[in-house]
Amino acid sequence: MKFDPPMQAVTLLRRYKRFLADVRQADGSEITVHCPNTGSMKHCVLPGWEQAALISDSGNDKRKYRHTLEAVQVAHGHWAGVNTGRPNALVAEAIAQGRVRELEPGAGVLREITFGDSRFDLALGERAAPHTFIEVKNVTLGPGPDDPDDGVIAFPDSITERGQKHLRTLMSVAASGKRAVLFFCVQHSGAVAVRPADEIDARYGELLREAMENGVEVLAWKTAMTAAETRMDTALPLRL
Repeated sequence: MKFDPPMQAVTLLRRYKRFLADVRQADGSEITVHCPNTGSMKHCVLPGWEQAALISDSGNDKRKYRHTLEAVQVAHGHWAGVNTGRPNALVAEAIAQGRVRELEPGAGVLREITFGDSRFDLALGERAAPHTFIEVKNVTLGPGPDDPDDGVIAFPDSITERGQKHLRTLMSVAASGKRAVLFFCVQHSGAVAVRPADEIDARYGELLREAMENGVEVLAWKTAMTAAETRMDTALPLRL
């Protein structure tokens, strides 16, 4: 995924009203940018800190907030990608390019495909009858400033009833004989492994383990980010 123009380095001053953030540009001016993240952003936004950040420029003056918050520098000097609109495209791109060996793209990667009463982020196969359903999750919960830098990044960062429903539906997919895949897109530069955040959402952790026992496959990949590009880079182990 290319950024043209390249992302701009700024200082994050505050995030508020869930979808807004104030940043300071290199010339000292302050602007409000769109923050496309419905989660808690736990350990991504550090209260009382002025954090280095990256924003993208849509070039569209008709947008109320022309710029978008893409990444922030978090504890221990690492970077976390906070735009939850990016992971689906990043994963689809990596699959389509044949870089995820477990997932053969075939004729292409389908987007926003329904199964029962649920909609999945991605699918493989014919649109009328996909054989593989893929749910993508953005993973950014790393160690906080006072925690050891162990590189184990967790999901979710808040209780997620929606995520729990996705796991149940993935189990239904697997039970139907089709392939069900949960794909953790880990947008954290310090990541060495992924785990369920049982201390935040114990039920999600229970369902994740149950899903794996019932045929749901779990993949985790770490992204690599520069000001000009973000891409899926390295497969990571899952720690249960």
